[in-house]
Amino acid sequence: MHARVNPDPDTPPLEAGDCLDRAEFHRRYLASPHIKKAELIDGVVYVPSPVKRKHSKPTNLINTWLGTYWAATPGVEALDDTTLVLEGENEVQPDALLRRLDGPCQETPDGYLGGPPELVAEVANSSTAYDLNQKRAVYERNGVREYVVLLAREGTVRWYDLVAGQFVERDPPEDGIYRSHQFPGLWLDVEALVTGDRRLFDALRAGLDTQAHADFVAALGAD
Repeated sequence: MHARVNPDPDTPPLEAGDCLDRAEFHRRYLASPHIKKAELIDGVVYVPSPVKRKHSKPTNLINTWLGTYWAATPGVEALDDTTLVLEGENEVQPDALLRRLDGPCQETPDGYLGGPPELVAEVANSSTAYDLNQKRAVYERNGVREYVVLLAREGTVRWYDLVAGQFVERDPPEDGIYRSHQFPGLWLDVEALVTGDRRLFDALRAGLDTQAHADFVAALGAD
């Protein structure tokens, strides 16, 4: 989340639908302490609705899932709701992300993140339309390798892989478990995530126990 400053009476308010460049968006956002989350996507301001339980609970689960993977995998970092600066007029706050510390997503001089993380996860409820369209296009164009979207209302997960510069949606796995290509051992039990079942972490532990995860950790250490 942004560090906030005292509101500037000379700064216009930040409102959904504003068309701004990133510098002006950032300036107005910093001067709007009443706004808890806003994003700039291809130069257009989006201000999500207040967060309901139906969004908050799965978001917490996803961040705990990624945080558990982080704890077992030196060389990666899991973050939630952090400001991410991407090419073009784009400044977003994904619900969750996972990045390699040696990857293209790095801390900027002012303490935010710049460049595409390897994996981004979003919980889509009131934001479904732009998570699956405008925001997805920005992540695709900037080179995010995996994009995971939980559709809270539908109770489904969409998992996209970047192939030749375009997102390709995976078919639902027959056993109900998605397996990350970028982060070996990162396994996601879809039903457990949707229902909020602790079996979510049983699947993850099984992934962390694989030789593929051990080899990935060794490779990260060697790098």
